Amino acid sequence: MGSGSQIHYKQNRLKQLRAFCHAARTGSVSAAAEKIFLSQPTVSLQIQALEREFSTVLFERRGPKIKLTPEGDLLFQMAEPLVEGMDKLHEAFATQCGRVDRGVLNIAAGESTILYILPDPVRAFVDQYPGIELKMHNVTGRDGLAMLRADEVDLAVGSMLDVPDDITYRPFVTYQPTLITPKDHPLAGKESVTLEEIAPYGLILPPRHLSTWRMVDLVFKQHNLAYRVTLEAGGWEVIKKYVELGLGISIVTDVCLTGDENLSRIPLSQYFPKRSYGIVQRRGKFLSPQTKCFMKTLDREFADRVVEPQPQTVGDVAEWEDAFLG
Repeated sequence: MGSGSQIHYKQNRLKQLRAFCHAARTGSVSAAAEKIFLSQPTVSLQIQALEREFSTVLFERRGPKIKLTPEGDLLFQMAEPLVEGMDKLHEAFATQCGRVDRGVLNIAAGESTILYILPDPVRAFVDQYPGIELKMHNVTGRDGLAMLRADEVDLAVGSMLDVPDDITYRPFVTYQPTLITPKDHPLAGKESVTLEEIAPYGLILPPRHLSTWRMVDLVFKQHNLAYRVTLEAGGWEVIKKYVELGLGISIVTDVCLTGDENLSRIPLSQYFPKRSYGIVQRRGKFLSPQTKCFMKTLDREFADRVVEPQPQTVGDVAEWEDAFLG
């Protein structure tokens, strides 16, 4: 085989592996074809060529959906970093030359993370890398995980209770569960309170279908105590406002407390788990230069914050934002 044909062969190999990886990721030949701007028959032919070369079957075909065989999964684990590395070679080279001055960075996060955790890191990142286009996707935990798995975002930032096998989670900051009350409330000003002291007062909680409610319910039941919910409200800003108005008290994570609120706050770490927030990624994901720079920015911004281990709680929740306290 001459040198020209070797180069052609290698180019074909990359195209075949790219088609295969997109098909594996999306579970669909047609979706893969759409992603890489090829026809469906072309993607099918490229996958078949790989199967012939490796003398194996890479996908189980069930109607329109395809699923990796064990051999296909093995090739996917090996090939995906190679394909992503080649696709982002230009950006990686520019970074090594000290020029991270362009590109796009997609970040998924819930509303609370965007409001309370990311403003300072994002400001620092934008100041340092003004040429990088930053796209923030305000999503729930489940939608964020789906975007990670589909490679629609480079990383997510949030809080996870249960980490699936295909996801990595690296916490960088921990926040405390806290009781908030109006300034003139009977419990206001106390250094600590018991659940027995909280129980007589009406609670303002996020909607019942979110796991905050299950957490509060679980803890009170463990202590054989009844409790009252006087108001359901979505979002910490809304909850804080209604507590300020004297419509009830609430249990929040102190990530949402800036110190400017007209509220009294009392720690509740003796009853409720602390809450870590961290970087969430698809396992094996190629880290683009922009992603690495943003991760370094996060680490710098939170370098003085303690990261504590987070206990597993409330079953199999694999979401962030609403997983504990809305």
